[in-house]
Amino acid sequence: MLELKNIKKSYTTGDFTQVALKEINLKFRKNEFVAILGPSGSGKTTLLNIVGGLDRYDSGNLIINNQETIKFKDQTWDAYRNNCIGFIFQSYNLISHISILANVEMGMTLSGVKSSKRHSKAKEVLKKVGLKDHMHKKPNQLSGGQMQRVAIARALANDPDIILADEPTGALDTKTSVQIMELIKEIAKDKLVIMVTHNPELAKTYASRVIEMRDGEVISDSNPIKQSEKDEKDYKIKRTSMSFLSALKLSLNNIKTKKGRTILTSFASSIGIIGIASILSLSNGFDRQIDIFERNTLSSLPIIVSTQSLNLDEEAMAEMQNSVKTTDEDYPNIDFVIPEKSMEETFTHKNNITEDYIKYIEKANPDIVSGLAYNRYTRLNLINKIDGKVKIVNINMGSAPKNLSNDKLSVIAEKYDILTGREAKEKDELILIVDSKNHVTEDIISSLGLDTTKENIKFEDILNSEIKLVLNKDYYTKIGNYFSINTDLDKLYNSDETITLKIVGIVRLKEEFPSYAQSSGLAYTEKLLDYVISENKNSDIVKAQKNAKHNVLTGEAFDLTTEEGKETKNQVLAYLGDEAVPYMVQIFPRDFNAKDELLKYLDKYNEGKEAKDQIVYTDQAEIISSLSSNIMDAITIVLIAFSAISLIVSSIMIGIIMYISVLERTKEIGILRSLGARKKDISRVFNAETFIIGMSSGILGIIITRLLLIPANSILYNLTELKNVAVLNPIHAIILIIVSLCLTLIGGAIPAKIASKKDPVIALRTE
Repeated sequence: MLELKNIKKSYTTGDFTQVALKEINLKFRKNEFVAILGPSGSGKTTLLNIVGGLDRYDSGNLIINNQETIKFKDQTWDAYRNNCIGFIFQSYNLISHISILANVEMGMTLSGVKSSKRHSKAKEVLKKVGLKDHMHKKPNQLSGGQMQRVAIARALANDPDIILADEPTGALDTKTSVQIMELIKEIAKDKLVIMVTHNPELAKTYASRVIEMRDGEVISDSNPIKQSEKDEKDYKIKRTSMSFLSALKLSLNNIKTKKGRTILTSFASSIGIIGIASILSLSNGFDRQIDIFERNTLSSLPIIVSTQSLNLDEEAMAEMQNSVKTTDEDYPNIDFVIPEKSMEETFTHKNNITEDYIKYIEKANPDIVSGLAYNRYTRLNLINKIDGKVKIVNINMGSAPKNLSNDKLSVIAEKYDILTGREAKEKDELILIVDSKNHVTEDIISSLGLDTTKENIKFEDILNSEIKLVLNKDYYTKIGNYFSINTDLDKLYNSDETITLKIVGIVRLKEEFPSYAQSSGLAYTEKLLDYVISENKNSDIVKAQKNAKHNVLTGEAFDLTTEEGKETKNQVLAYLGDEAVPYMVQIFPRDFNAKDELLKYLDKYNEGKEAKDQIVYTDQAEIISSLSSNIMDAITIVLIAFSAISLIVSSIMIGIIMYISVLERTKEIGILRSLGARKKDISRVFNAETFIIGMSSGILGIIITRLLLIPANSILYNLTELKNVAVLNPIHAIILIIVSLCLTLIGGAIPAKIASKKDPVIALRTE
């Protein structure tokens, strides 16, 4: 069954070599009680460790059930110890932080035996050694004799072929020693028991065979085997395998014995998680507030299409990056120039806004577009009586957005508070727009004929105020080949042909909209401009300007051989009222979600068109929101980077603590290896411990963060009046727990590797 052939073993320390075993040749029967006697240093314990697979022989061969171990790999030796060997140690070598039952089950746990079968078998052997009533106690709650019985029960639990006992009664009193020896003698009836002892009386009383050793050699054998006894059965050693769940339970029981240290470690590790989670909570909250702000305010900003728009496509951005690169390194001695597009050509796009495009916009779904506003070059010829004298009024007036559908709210109704009066609807009606503080520029007040020296002007004084608009036919007088403004302003003021414009309402942008979106001024209806253009385009001055090669107002000649000259003439015609196509269109989305649909609609117009024929728009809301988002992201990244330092420190700290744990559990490592645990099982035990700490620190960090957010939100509310700003995204929480777990496992990986490489014999000697 068991045979040792020419086994040699020596230990080298520096230049000194100690020979422990000298060509040992022994055979053992399947069932016998063998006692190995000898003084200290005779090699008996070394022989026992080699038979048990804890130590390796230098040469020779160990044969078990006809299998030669000389070709065994580490994993096979682990399986051999688990399946074939049961150890009974002088110092019991029980794992202190688990129950008696769990200690007895450990060998079967490593074998992968199902829990129900493990429990049943463990209870059976505990009953056999008389400890069934103590199975749920911890080892430190038992006497020495009881602990040795547990060690015997553990040795028997996996039903090994060989029981190895190293001074099993060395730490017991005489009465208890007798009980233990009687128990071992009973076991030897159907197993091979090899006991190492220095007590001759004990050996001769209980053993059926006594082998004496001295100086690494066998000097006597009371019952040697004359002929070999072969084991005919087909014997296979089953591989051991500790599941991660088993390793987790083992580590959890160990952690329970040092709760205080574990809690402090988890808290220290969680500080980085708390920092990052808090930053992400604030960032997430502010992003959410920005999103609300954008939806409530930026949706008021129109999509702008003008004759000249910024071109920020990928090609233009690439050109921008290339433009800042120096060519000195590539061309140190250049003698040529490199032509390139001007900045204007590169980063601006000329839109050809046509009547077809205007019609396309006006066909947009009223559900996504609340209104349109056109900006034209057309001048409105305004006069008014100011301080008793009729004067020309030079103020910029804008077109109030027009509604695309009569059954939808207008832009004015949606975005503005009507302070007094009503919306302007007819061509002779105006509205006055004031800013957030009801401010209006003095030139507007003056143009209405009101006193600008007053600190404030009542609404009723402004409402129904009038200003006069004169058509080209009356406003301009022809003198030779040129035109000038009619100087008889009083006649124009009192003429029936002059249009009287009246302020019918005063409005202000709603409070939720940003200050930069708020401005003051007079706004007219689109009906007025359509009427003025229809009348002025047939006026004498416009007809004369069409046929002239010079500006009929200034006499300046146009260079019609260039595009710039032609464009200048067209602008003068537009100024005089000939051109109905606007130079700028403002498209107001109905809300923030509708804006995306509107952009898709505008992009559809460009499908299939060459780049020069496409219409490029400017999304002010996107520019502002992306800017705010980028700033918030940048701040978040910087703060997270600082907090991440504490995570790295935590990882290093975990590594140190796990190394301390390895030192504390060195003997446990030896016990597990003696029971057949593989190196990877030992690593798994410590990885499981770091897993628990990492998971605990992650969860603890999230819990503490959630608690800290309560006073943080209270402080922020007092400062900003914003409710529940800091909100931790559940996805961020899960990611942070995973990050904590990963960093902890990384920190504990090296100590776990160190633990797996510990020599089991040396580990068992550790106190």
